[in-house]
Amino acid sequence: MNVALSLAIAPYDHARGLEAQGIDLNVLELPIEEIFYRFTRFREFDASEMSFAKTLALVSQPGSDIVPLPVFPSRVFRHSAIYAGKTGGIKKPKDLEGRKVGIPEWAQTAGIYVRGLLQHEYGVDLARIEWFQAGVHQPGRIEKVKLDLPSGVRVTPVPGKSLAQMLASGELDAVISARDPGGERLFKDYISLEAEYFEKTRIFPIMHVLVLRRAVYERDRWIAMNLLKAFEEAKRRSQARLVEIGLSHVPMPWLAEHARRWRALAGEDFWPYGIEGNRPTLEAFTQYAFEQGVTPRKLQIEELFAPETRESFKI
Repeated sequence: MNVALSLAIAPYDHARGLEAQGIDLNVLELPIEEIFYRFTRFREFDASEMSFAKTLALVSQPGSDIVPLPVFPSRVFRHSAIYAGKTGGIKKPKDLEGRKVGIPEWAQTAGIYVRGLLQHEYGVDLARIEWFQAGVHQPGRIEKVKLDLPSGVRVTPVPGKSLAQMLASGELDAVISARDPGGERLFKDYISLEAEYFEKTRIFPIMHVLVLRRAVYERDRWIAMNLLKAFEEAKRRSQARLVEIGLSHVPMPWLAEHARRWRALAGEDFWPYGIEGNRPTLEAFTQYAFEQGVTPRKLQIEELFAPETRESFKI
């Protein structure tokens, strides 16, 4: 008899047609903000897509009740996530020092990558920035995990306003956000910069990760590997569709050519799951999360994921 398992995930092409051996999957395709809210607050699903930053914060706590799998549904380079406002004078990353910069949450995954990029690639002192936290387009957004901010860093919540509103009015000089708050991107030619950054560092930022409720995992530990295999197969089919030149699988011209160019840069498996193909990214992000006070220590990569998924078998 198959095991029934609920899975909440955004409607990705690379998760289309998931079939896991021994598992009857009840796939709930929901908006990502709803998934994060419902799983973080109430653990409504057996398996769920989750913010990578929130996952690290939860795993770093004693007695964590979630088990991550090295499945990474969403990955986005983040040079494009820095927006300068109308106040002017911000032409390069170091210009952010001494300025007022808005963030949706300090522990947002995209923001952690951007601050790590600013600190390690451009020498920006994060303690010399005045940080303000608010919703991107709606007031009232709050931090969802406990923080231990680095020395000299202060984040001021602004519950009654949105980042977009404050950027437009000049109350903020810049905003770091995964969603567009208005303003002009600091890095205009961000695609070329992101490609150069990847070639230099091999960091392909992981935004989201798949997690299991620990009670589900402990009851049937084989679920972890069977889910990983199912996601690998769904991704393989998606990658084949992306490089297909005979059909338009999505309503976008030149997509196959773009996919082939990315494959030439990143390798045959240009959206890797598992640990080894992602080690530079995982090492960087666990370091950034620790430096920025999201985790109390630098987590070791091998302790993050279910032991069954850390290596793959060979034939």
